[in-house]
Amino acid sequence: MRLLEATEMTGGYGEMDILDSVDMGVDSGEIVSIIGPNGAGKSTAMKAIFGIVRLRKGQVSFAGEDITNAATETQVRRGMAYVPQERNIFPNLSVHENLEMGAFIREDGVAEALEHVYELFPPLREKMRQPAGELSGGQRQMVAIGRALMVEPKLLMLDEPTAGLSPLFMAEIFERIIAVNATGVGILMVEQNARQALEISHRGYVLSTGRNRFADSGANLLANEEVTKSFLGG
Repeated sequence: MRLLEATEMTGGYGEMDILDSVDMGVDSGEIVSIIGPNGAGKSTAMKAIFGIVRLRKGQVSFAGEDITNAATETQVRRGMAYVPQERNIFPNLSVHENLEMGAFIREDGVAEALEHVYELFPPLREKMRQPAGELSGGQRQMVAIGRALMVEPKLLMLDEPTAGLSPLFMAEIFERIIAVNATGVGILMVEQNARQALEISHRGYVLSTGRNRFADSGANLLANEEVTKSFLGG
């Protein structure tokens, strides 16, 4: 089942279009990566889907409903969650408090959701009373992802989840993304570590100068000589 469908996305910031008729989609339970060079429009595409960047043309549908240019809070209530690359935690709050902040739209109890996050990210249980700003980069990213999961989304969108992390923490975050996906949550992520992202992705999109360049399975993109040479460092 197609969970997210974005077609002919055209828009950007002010009068400047960053995206030029970009298409992408995510099926239920998929991991989908968006890769490409800096300035390709990867993060802009994700922000447009979530309603942060306004589209001038095109359509975004989620679970069969038109959500084009809808307010971000509306997107969250529909079952989408977004983790930005920067400023994605409250550093002065404890890990536990950060997670509770993620449940702001819930009207029911959060104990079950908290336990689910701690099961997915065991290091956070050990650090639950510690200020999030004192954690390692990888653990802070776990907090950010965990907080997004508190609303029990159908689709989790991650903007550069491994940016600035050591290879060890990068591998751990990718493992946690796989674990989240195994619970049935669809994943759409923008990632500079393109090869590693495609290795865990069911499908991928390669953007260049705001346009679709390639769209295929993760395995096929990894085997594509042009993709390897131009976008994966040879």
